[in-house]
Order: sequence, then structure tokens, then C-alpha cells
Amino acid sequence: MTLFKKEMLENWRNKKWVWFPLVIILLSILDPISSYYMPQIIDSVGGLPDGTVLELPDYTPPEVVIMSLGQLSSLGVLVIVLMSMGTIAGERKSGVAELVLVKPVSYKNYVTAKWASLILLVWISLFLGLFVGWYYINILFGDLTFLHLLQITFFYGLWLTLVVTLVIFYNTWIKTPGLVAFLTIATIMIMSLITQVFGHFLDWSPNKLSNHIFESLMTDQASTDLIATGSVTIFISVLLLVASIYCFRIRSRV
Repeated sequence: MTLFKKEMLENWRNKKWVWFPLVIILLSILDPISSYYMPQIIDSVGGLPDGTVLELPDYTPPEVVIMSLGQLSSLGVLVIVLMSMGTIAGERKSGVAELVLVKPVSYKNYVTAKWASLILLVWISLFLGLFVGWYYINILFGDLTFLHLLQITFFYGLWLTLVVTLVIFYNTWIKTPGLVAFLTIATIMIMSLITQVFGHFLDWSPNKLSNHIFESLMTDQASTDLIATGSVTIFISVLLLVASIYCFRIRSRV
């Protein structure tokens, strides 16, 4: 708990509790607002040639939610990776980690304190971002219940938890933050590619969480695939966290 409080205080001093939620909020509302006001935006920048008719589809709330999750899955994940790529690797490279571990601090507590502080930051920021997006969706596109908002936050939060845990895993393995970011992004891209190629075999792949969230919103009930995919995502995250602790113990002794 002492290490966790230290990490929380450091995140506050680094202004992560200020700029990161603002970034997530911006990404969450970007598509809903721009999609609704697209005709006005086009007119303000010069409009279309004479005779051109712009017909935009009438988006449903679930479709707009998926737009927001698409932004979070690309730019949001990138921001998370860049924000956390030096969480452990930077301290290992500078020697701070060795100074901390000289004291009666276990490898498990050191890694889990870093992980938990990032998870809390990401989950609170995700809820704030989706909450603001939910507000605009209800005003501009139609009703989306608060229960649906909680469902989206929980299941998509599992995907971001996996991303954070993957970053922590590479942090315990490599001392170069830039390489940590590269390997994390490369791993996510490979996972996405494998899911696309073998999608009919990998219905419960974590990369399909957004698709299952959309299906559940359309049917108004949590599908079996969504629950199963969420469970698989939790299982992989736990395995990665355990592997991170083991890897950190081995690499710190080298």
C-alpha cells in the first residue's frame, strides 16, 4: 500500500491525473460530435460543389459508441502505451529500482503497485470519457441507458487492462522505454492480425471485445460471447501479471 500511494502521488505530480483523463474525454466525444455536425463543418470550410448532395446516415447510439471505442482502440491505446512505457524500465535503467529493492520490498509488491496505479488511472479516465460521450450521444442521437454505459465501461476496461498489463510485462523484461512501446504496439497489431485471419476460430479473442459489445447493445443483453471474451481477457491479464513478477525477479538478479 505504501508503494501504491507513492505511485499515485507520482502520477499526480506528473500531471497524469489531469492530462490523461482530458485526452480520453476528447477521444470519446470526437466522433459523436463530428458525425452529428459534419454538414455544418463542411459548410464552414467552403462547402461542396454546386449540385452535390451530402446524405449522412442516421446513426444509432450503439453505432456511435463503436466509433468512440474505435478512437480509444487506436489513439487511446497509443497514449496509454507511451504514458506507461517507462514505468519500470525507466527506473531500472536509471538505477532507482535497485535502490528501492534494497529495502524490504518484494518484487511482487513493486510490480503490482505500478500496475494497480496505472489500472486505476486508466479505468477512472475511461469512465469519465465514456460518461461525457454518453451525455452527448443521448442529446444528439437517442437514448442509451446508464446501465449500458456501465456495461461498456466494464468490458472495454478489460481490454485496456490487458494493454496496461502487456506494457508492464515488457517493462519488466527490457530497460529501454522506447523498445517497450514498440514491442507492445507490435504485439497488439499481431494479435489483431491473427484475430482477423483466424476470426472464425477465435471468437473469444480479446481483440473482438468491441464487436461483442456492439452486438450486445443491439440485442440489449450481454451475449455469451461477450462474457466469454471478457473472461479470456481477464485470464490472459492475470497470466501476464504473474509472468511480469517472475520476469522482474529474474532480470533484477542478472
